[in-house]
Amino acid sequence: MKPVFIIAEAGVNHNGDEALAIELVEIAARCGADAVKFQTFSADKLVARGTAKAAYQSRETGAGDQHGMLKALELSQAAHERLAARCADVGIEFMSTPFDIESVDMLLGLGMRRIKVPSGEITNLPFLRYLAGKCVPLVVSTGMADMDEIRQAVDLIRQTWHVQGFTPQSDSLTV
Repeated sequence: MKPVFIIAEAGVNHNGDEALAIELVEIAARCGADAVKFQTFSADKLVARGTAKAAYQSRETGAGDQHGMLKALELSQAAHERLAARCADVGIEFMSTPFDIESVDMLLGLGMRRIKVPSGEITNLPFLRYLAGKCVPLVVSTGMADMDEIRQAVDLIRQTWHVQGFTPQSDSLTV
């Protein structure tokens, strides 16, 4: 039996503060997690300026729009580089969920070994095809999908891997 692989979900809980993100890495390592996962995105590519927040977001974060809220949570490429380096220093795998193609490329350039597909992107077939084309293990979040959407995503990933000549290990696709 394979051991359980534990991913500590840091997400955007650093509130855009790199020092807090580093602290989350260190805590995850001390707790024995195998990986710590953040989120990588560009607010400009994710949401239009002036987009209203959801009610729960307004209650939790106060005034302002969704773009401004997300912009405050972004981490720069340099911050990602320092996070990946700190992960290596403390012996924990660095992971981040990318929300756009540029983020995918930047993260893989940092040596990220697997990609977590966000649940909201499972039906974004061009993005899934791009991710699968990178021929790295994928962890696909299915929380927002029905069974037909999950099957379609898995079929597309497997087909892309087949065309690319990627021979996945048994754990290369986690749904």
